[in-house]
Amino acid sequence: MATGIYSATITAGGLMLPEARRVARLMLAEPSKEDWTKAICTDNLLQKKTPASAIRHANLIRARMQTMPVAALTLVASGSQEVATQLAFASALKHSALLTDFMRAVVASHHRRLELVIARREWDTFLSECMARDPAVELWTASTRAKLFQVIVNMLVEAHYLESGRTLKLRTPSLHPEVRALLKQHGEQALINTLELRS
Repeated sequence: MATGIYSATITAGGLMLPEARRVARLMLAEPSKEDWTKAICTDNLLQKKTPASAIRHANLIRARMQTMPVAALTLVASGSQEVATQLAFASALKHSALLTDFMRAVVASHHRRLELVIARREWDTFLSECMARDPAVELWTASTRAKLFQVIVNMLVEAHYLESGRTLKLRTPSLHPEVRALLKQHGEQALINTLELRS
């Protein structure tokens, strides 16, 4: 049985678009390890209360952004709000199998069936399915599972897949042509399908 499929690191933060823009600009400058540490910890680029929080968020965003082509970094750094948001979400999907599988198993299936609202209990059902693929999920605490759901819902709201975290009502996605073109150019059809709820 496969193990190690899923990670709970997504609990460290949602899309964090303002921070993602700053990290993308920093990454484009190709900083040394020392310059990175100075920007994040000393200069407090992400404007966090503690260096530990700044490092945790910066490392998560960098790990997400490293899954994307350089052209995507440029658009996250300086593109429109819509384009930057969609690419930040795309990078989160690339980085998190848990988020990707939730999009495919729950959000996309609801969209296909024209079921407009996601029920809270479906998160528990989804996690049970994840446990069958990766037994380590069973070791996650109740608070970790609740936090994961909260973060994923917030990301879906930010990316305009859900109306709000309160209603959990689905919205029809509309992938920006610039985002679709960039992803298609880099052979990311599977990611496009996920973003457009076609997988």
